[in-house]
Amino acid sequence: MSETTHTAATAAGDSTAGPAPIAMIGLGRMGGNMARRLARAGIAVEGFDPQAASRDALAGEPSLRLHGSLADAVAALPAPRAIWLMLPAGEITETALAELRGLLSAGDLVVDGGNANYLDSQRRAADMAAAGIAFADCGVSGGVWGLENGYCLMFGADDARVAERVAGYARALAPAPDRGWLHCGPAGAGHFTKMIHNGIEYGMMQAIAEGFALLEGRADMKLDLGAIAELWRHGSVVRSWLLDLTADALREPGAIGSVAPLVPDSGEGRWTVDEAVRQGTPAPVIAMALMSRFDSQGRADTGNRLLALMRKGFGGHAVTAASATKAQP
Repeated sequence: MSETTHTAATAAGDSTAGPAPIAMIGLGRMGGNMARRLARAGIAVEGFDPQAASRDALAGEPSLRLHGSLADAVAALPAPRAIWLMLPAGEITETALAELRGLLSAGDLVVDGGNANYLDSQRRAADMAAAGIAFADCGVSGGVWGLENGYCLMFGADDARVAERVAGYARALAPAPDRGWLHCGPAGAGHFTKMIHNGIEYGMMQAIAEGFALLEGRADMKLDLGAIAELWRHGSVVRSWLLDLTADALREPGAIGSVAPLVPDSGEGRWTVDEAVRQGTPAPVIAMALMSRFDSQGRADTGNRLLALMRKGFGGHAVTAASATKAQP
């Protein structure tokens, strides 16, 4: 599906004006910078975050007003209202949506821009539709660099008119008005696309990490990992933003040894593997990348201890006492 042309920017239908004011709910690392980018594009933003520190960090930002509650932020908007959520997946988002159901009216719009399972987004779209409230799910990529470089936005909406409203904000948030955003399909399609995006991200990160681990493994060659990362950034088929970030990290002496070998998983890798199983579509690289993250979290420890005990049982092989295991940095 091609990008949606934004032709109805305001409630009055004046296509020459910019997007209507919007409430940004959730002003953390992503939501806060998205609020800044919208405000700096001249869009009036009503902001709320339950954490006072997150609100304080945005104090003084032009075109951005901060509120002490979700209800106050919504009340400050003209009708029809537009609310963009940037909240963690799960109970926090569910609670906010339940509160919004009681605050909003037919014709209002809710955009869920946080990470969410697309199945939840489909359910939420149906729930909102029953109350006459428009709903769009939007996957957002760009991390902490989005304020400066723009965000990649992939959104789902059942109605073309709803997509047009979202597109007005997407143009301001994206790297450029004509690229970096897409109406991917019906409700759920945005978060589904972002889920697969993050699964690919897991695999790419894992491959880069394993490759540099192999390079480091040949200490006799005295390889300069930082120089190799910088080399590969120019003309190589593996050049990428992830490689750029790797090169930046390796410029710091001792960078690898300064962090614990523990990699959290945000949940989207799990959802991607669940979808692969649901479809019966093989995705071994993504699945193994997820398993490696579980391993880094110590979830392989019990299995590895049993392996050692089995080897001792059938072959008399020696085992290492847990107290003798070298602590990880």
